[in-house]
Amino acid sequence: MDNMTVYKKTLGFSLRRFGWDILSVLILGACCLGGFMIADKVTDKGLIGLVIGLVIGIIALAILLRWISYRYKAGQIAMMTRGVTEGTLPDDVIGEGKKIVQERFKTVATLFAVTGVIKGIFHEIGRGITKVGETIGGDTGSTVGSAISAVIDVIVAYLCDCCLGWVFYRKDEKPAKATCEGAVLFFRHWKTLAKNMARVFVFALVSLILIGGVFFGIAFLIFSRFPAFFETLAKEFAEAGARNDTQVAEFLKDPKMLVIAAAALTGVIIWAILHAVFIRPFVLVGVLRNYMTSGISDIPEESSFAALDGKSKKFKKLHAELA
Repeated sequence: MDNMTVYKKTLGFSLRRFGWDILSVLILGACCLGGFMIADKVTDKGLIGLVIGLVIGIIALAILLRWISYRYKAGQIAMMTRGVTEGTLPDDVIGEGKKIVQERFKTVATLFAVTGVIKGIFHEIGRGITKVGETIGGDTGSTVGSAISAVIDVIVAYLCDCCLGWVFYRKDEKPAKATCEGAVLFFRHWKTLAKNMARVFVFALVSLILIGGVFFGIAFLIFSRFPAFFETLAKEFAEAGARNDTQVAEFLKDPKMLVIAAAALTGVIIWAILHAVFIRPFVLVGVLRNYMTSGISDIPEESSFAALDGKSKKFKKLHAELA
């Protein structure tokens, strides 16, 4: 079963996540707009209402995406793992994916506990690698370190998903031990896995230019039809800066520039959703295949865990719990 076939057969998860993501954006937008309009009408301070609406929207999204959308992502990774390791997938991919997630973790809370540890371990390993650039010294070292850190953050996101796939694959092992094995796999085979990263960045850049550019243009045309709203918002920013004696960026006080900024932000948000839901899973299949192939041919033994104890406190703690 090739990568494209695995991607197509697991695309149903992406479509369901896309629906929830769109609903989330609408909820966030409604909260922000509603807060602005209510506060502007009642107190003539719409900016405060916008901020309150934004906070309410973020809280609502955190609950919605955490407990619903992420379950589809975990199910998709589980099915991708089966596709690249067994070369076959069931007819009811969605139902089987949900079943595997439930059987492996029993509760969503357990799933998030494991994924939280995975992210913590890989971020600690990533920060350790970043220090290589900083050892150069001076401004050059700081610049190199920052560049490496940005790259590592992208890599870590993929490795976290791959490690979760490994936890699903090692269904006869406890999630804690499988998590340790997954971290060791990266440390042991990072050169092989790094070969996928060029494709990761190319896909991300191209999709940003194409998708982000298109929706920036659409958003700009829409927002330009509501000049009064942006004039009021720009006035609110200017007054807020004057009241608090703080410097406000010039583009926030200019209605025309504010329209451009809002359109750009909209383009990036929509790109992030579409890229994460449709494009990233296709790239992930290839990365996951390399990760699983490396792991299956060289399953880490418990004796190899000690190599990472000094590189990640979270890993060391998890390792100690296995004793």
